[in-house]
Amino acid sequence: MSADVVRVSEGPDAGMILHTGDPFGEQRAMSTGNGVLHLGSREVFTVTGPDRLTWLHSLSSQDLAGLRPGMGVDALVLSPNGHVEHGFVVVDDGERCWCWTEPGAREGLLGFLESMKFWTDVRCEPRDDLTVWWIGNREQAPEAVAIAQTPIGDGRLMVLPGDVPVSGRLVGQWAHEALRVVAGVPRIGADTDARTLPNEIGLHGTALDKGCYRGQETVARVHNLGRPPRRLVRLLFDGDLPAAGAAIMHGDKQVGVLTSPVQHYELGPVGLSLVKRSVPVDATLVVSGIAAAQEAIVDPGIGEHFRPQL
Repeated sequence: MSADVVRVSEGPDAGMILHTGDPFGEQRAMSTGNGVLHLGSREVFTVTGPDRLTWLHSLSSQDLAGLRPGMGVDALVLSPNGHVEHGFVVVDDGERCWCWTEPGAREGLLGFLESMKFWTDVRCEPRDDLTVWWIGNREQAPEAVAIAQTPIGDGRLMVLPGDVPVSGRLVGQWAHEALRVVAGVPRIGADTDARTLPNEIGLHGTALDKGCYRGQETVARVHNLGRPPRRLVRLLFDGDLPAAGAAIMHGDKQVGVLTSPVQHYELGPVGLSLVKRSVPVDATLVVSGIAAAQEAIVDPGIGEHFRPQL
């Protein structure tokens, strides 16, 4: 390992590699499909059994009933009132679903899934022997158990046994976060809170044209009325990069909280936020005394401006 390696010191990715000495070069590499990135903080689990897809379909906001082998999608579990409670990725190989969550989120999600099994022929199993990698556009590793496309960088995600070394230029979490923010992909738990509705994050992980699921009535009502309470925006800062959690101000009113601030190799300091729907899309906002221009990710009128998928 290079002496220039810097690791994430705190937060959900603590202990992961932040960068290897050239953070902007690593971002360029990811954007062109080069490099490998260990997303080892993600927590993997499997769902097996003949009813796995129809069962997950009935519990989540995503259309999973007809998920094709090798296709990856994001999915959400909502509260009865339509708020985001859990988020996870699903890749099916024709025999089982390979899934992963954000750090620390697997236990709660598996607890919910276990409580909803009843007589369904499925089995959920945590898999600490597996780990997630971003592998650019290189060929699939023969040891991979699942693979999916991703909108972050020019590459794919693989699930590999934890002891399998992956060759190539190693890049860090900084690169992944910078490209994720610019792609406008929300991270559940980091860019969302207990009040978040799928409509506010562009119906990420949500299919409007599927059957009944918990929280669907709220999602449909907000979509049909075209009035999500908040909307996801990308912020471009004129100067320094504020800290995560800083208040976002429009005049003398707080309209949001900064999430996922990061330095991008081309755009400079950027971040994401859920801001109040009433904020004009062309308004300049202020965060910690720094002016911030908005780039709308979610249309304030219909709440379906963008729908990121793997």
